[in-house]
Amino acid sequence: MLAARSKVYQTANFAMVEAYWNIGKSIIEEQGGNEKAEYGAGLLKELSKQMTHDFGKGFTVTNLKYMRQFYLTFPNGHALRDELSWTHYRLLMKVENDNAREFYMQEAVKSGWSTRQLERQINTFFYERLLSSKNKEKVAAEIQTSEAAKTPEDIIRDPYVLEFLGLNPNDDFYESDLEQALITHLQKFLLELGRGFSFVARQKRITFDGRHFWIDLVFYNYILKCFVLIDLKVGDLTHQDLGQMQMYVHYYERELMNEGDNPPIGIVLCADKSESVVKYTLPENETQIFASKYKLYLPSEEELLQELRREYRALEDEKFEKTESTKLE
Repeated sequence: MLAARSKVYQTANFAMVEAYWNIGKSIIEEQGGNEKAEYGAGLLKELSKQMTHDFGKGFTVTNLKYMRQFYLTFPNGHALRDELSWTHYRLLMKVENDNAREFYMQEAVKSGWSTRQLERQINTFFYERLLSSKNKEKVAAEIQTSEAAKTPEDIIRDPYVLEFLGLNPNDDFYESDLEQALITHLQKFLLELGRGFSFVARQKRITFDGRHFWIDLVFYNYILKCFVLIDLKVGDLTHQDLGQMQMYVHYYERELMNEGDNPPIGIVLCADKSESVVKYTLPENETQIFASKYKLYLPSEEELLQELRREYRALEDEKFEKTESTKLE
């Protein structure tokens, strides 16, 4: 089931990549094959208006320029790798040297690099250092070293797919029902959480000032070397949920960490969430608190594609807000 879900995710990602490549190709053809970026600016504005009207956000002039450049950078559509996402290709487009770009693309596929890992290799000029180094094996070994340095963002998923629980999303159930189902299917839940997780406790009680609090599930991740606290919510995420998790994480950090542990992280696992609630509740660059959705069924390819589009639009909106804020300063 995990392999099937991974394949669906990959297919949905690549469907978006192919769509953007075809849009870029169409733009070049409409511009008469002219490769100059400034050519046909009016066409891009009109196309942006039309596509935004037809398909919604995500088709700004800037994004259409990226799609246009995508086609110019990778003119052979058959050479595109379905293991890589649009974000991977956005990073690869920044690499001017054709040989370096091909190297990074092939290594990203072979080593299963996340976008963060690919960006790290590009920014540290791994290809150039490999070519110039007399000890190429030593430089190549840096990949393995950097791969071991995982961060919470590399491991925490969003969403988690819990179809193995057998719960019907249309039925009413309580958080205790969700918790019991996860414990009953603990082995499958550990597989869904990913590498390095081990179960520690259920309904872990913490007490201070004469008050008792219970953390739904506690795990330990030996890759991150930290405790992972999980709170379950059957409804929409609220700022109080995030605040409560912050309290749990701070308590664990100050009272229950073992020597050699990294700071604990907390995951609020919820049925749905508002990205704005997360954004304005948590501090910027938060690295310990996460909000992830859970799904009680394996999404279809179209549903996954829609989810990817929503996430992409949210990222673009955030970039726009930051740009506008900079202008006002």
